[in-house]
Amino acid sequence: MNDIPQDDDLFEADPIAAYCVRCRESVEMDSPTPVWTRKGMPATRGECPLCGGVVFRMGKTDAHRDFTRPAAIQVGDGDKRRTPLLARDTVYVNFSAENMEFAQSLAADLNNAGVAAWLHETETDSVAWAGGVHPALKACDRMVYILSAHALSDPQVITSWEFFRGKRKPIVIAQVDSTLHPPDAIRRSPRFDFAVDYKSAFRQMLQALSR
Repeated sequence: MNDIPQDDDLFEADPIAAYCVRCRESVEMDSPTPVWTRKGMPATRGECPLCGGVVFRMGKTDAHRDFTRPAAIQVGDGDKRRTPLLARDTVYVNFSAENMEFAQSLAADLNNAGVAAWLHETETDSVAWAGGVHPALKACDRMVYILSAHALSDPQVITSWEFFRGKRKPIVIAQVDSTLHPPDAIRRSPRFDFAVDYKSAFRQMLQALSR
């Protein structure tokens, strides 16, 4: 008997259970949406029926049959085991660790809309990338900068948008606090207020990213 799981074994029937980090328990997610992670792996994003927070479940479902897995390309040099695989025309989502939940939700929505999104690691990177620049910054041709109080002082976030600006690559701003202003150097970048109306801001941001 072959113990290796076949492709069809990866499909799960609804409802889809996932662990909610807020409620600290397994729940049956509401509004499950098929997505692909930055590494090209299938996953499902949904809402917790108890707290309304975002929940994720790795693995393929029947809903993934209607979606094409994003094409991936190798970027950067060095250790291939640590070099990221990115889909073409990937958007780099630049955020501070405190905005992880919002960044994950935004990236999932971008992926679902057909725009591949890369979420940078928020931990200190132990890999010595060539030139001190993460290869994802070189490979991605667009950036979504999540503007928050933490992001304004986060060294990794600042270094990332400064690199993009230096390469004259487009940056759009996803604002999660309406009272804040972006850094002077990128103040003219298209800005969308997600704190007021997420759906409207997301729709407008998609249009800006497609230009």
